[in-house]
Amino acid sequence: MKEAKHPVVLSPHLVSPGNEGLSEFEFGMIVCWNAFNEWLERGTKAAGHGDLTFMDVVVLHQVAHRARNRKLADICFVLNLADTHSVSYSLKKLLAARLVVGQKVGKEVLYQTTPDGEQVIANYREVRDRCLLGIVEEDMKPAMSEAARFFVRMSGLYDQAARAASSL
Repeated sequence: MKEAKHPVVLSPHLVSPGNEGLSEFEFGMIVCWNAFNEWLERGTKAAGHGDLTFMDVVVLHQVAHRARNRKLADICFVLNLADTHSVSYSLKKLLAARLVVGQKVGKEVLYQTTPDGEQVIANYREVRDRCLLGIVEEDMKPAMSEAARFFVRMSGLYDQAARAASSL
C-alpha cells in the first residue's frame, strides 16, 4: 500500500501548529468509521440479516465473543459505550429476532447467542472473507494488528480528554 505524501486534512480549521498529525488522524478515523459502519451493515445484510443496524451487529458479535454469557454492563464496558439505552435496545431487537437469549441470574440478565445468532456470525464471516479479505494486501496485515493496538491506546487518551473536558 502506498503511503499518502500529502496531508489527509485539506481544511486547516482544526489544525493547531505542530499538531497536524492529530487532525489528520481524526479525519482519517471519521472517514474509516463511516466506511466501516456501512460495511458492517451491508456485510450483515449480504449474510441474510438486513434488518440489523450497526449497533445490533456490534452487540451480537460482543455477546458471542469467547462464548461467555454477557451482562449489559459488560457489553457497554468492553465496547466503551456509555449509552446503555442503545445497547439495551439492540439486545431487545436481538432477543425478538431470536439471535440471543437472556437468562436472569439474580438482578442481572446474562445474554448469549443462539444457534441462529451463531449462524448469522458465521454467514457474516463468509461474506467478509469473500468480499474483504481478498482485497487486503499482504503487506497490510501486520499493520492492522499494530493499528488495533494504536486505536486502543488512542481510545484511552480520548477517554481521558473527555473527562478533562467535562470539568471545563
